[in-house]
Amino acid sequence: MALDKIGIAKRIAQELKDRYFVNLGIGIPTLVANYIPQGIDVEFQSENGVLGMGSFPFEGEEDADIINAGKQTITTLAGASFFDSALSFGMIRGQHVDLTILGAMEVAENGDIANWKIPGKMVKGMGGAMDLVASAENIIVAMMHVNKAGDSKILKQCTLPLTGVGCVKKVVTELAVLEVTPKGFKLLERAPGVTVEHIIASTEAELIIEGEIPEMQI
Repeated sequence: MALDKIGIAKRIAQELKDRYFVNLGIGIPTLVANYIPQGIDVEFQSENGVLGMGSFPFEGEEDADIINAGKQTITTLAGASFFDSALSFGMIRGQHVDLTILGAMEVAENGDIANWKIPGKMVKGMGGAMDLVASAENIIVAMMHVNKAGDSKILKQCTLPLTGVGCVKKVVTELAVLEVTPKGFKLLERAPGVTVEHIIASTEAELIIEGEIPEMQI
């Protein structure tokens, strides 16, 4: 069956490596902080000026003064620091962030990403997304494979205004793990119980499929 948002976050958490500095985008990416694999030390950074974010607080334990870039209440770990957004973006633009995890509305087979605007609809704004995609060398996207109408969001070419060009390295959806290669999307893993045929039918872009595709281990 397809994964839920927590399942997507758990799978992406497996991409974390010891001593990584990681930026979490708004939406599904924020859940990744709750599922850090045991035995590794990771520092989560938020562009509003936090280094050392922890998991989401339990109900009743929220501190309205401690928030991430999406204005969600968060916890902080021992040794966490707070600073202005100028210093935070200095970390991002200086390529001091090892991994960036973003949500998206669309991703194209060449690694283009659209995640900030749907023409005609009210949005909060660009935020730090454009700086992140311009500076980060390792970007993983957490997103749903199809929209509410069942149309693919994994495309040959993005239809929405772009945030970044050719920058995405990997995509994790409720159906699959996809790697962006020079030849397009390569299917690496499938969600438990999801068939390769279902993934193909749900994807507008062509998929590179080599051998038996393993199920994700969540």
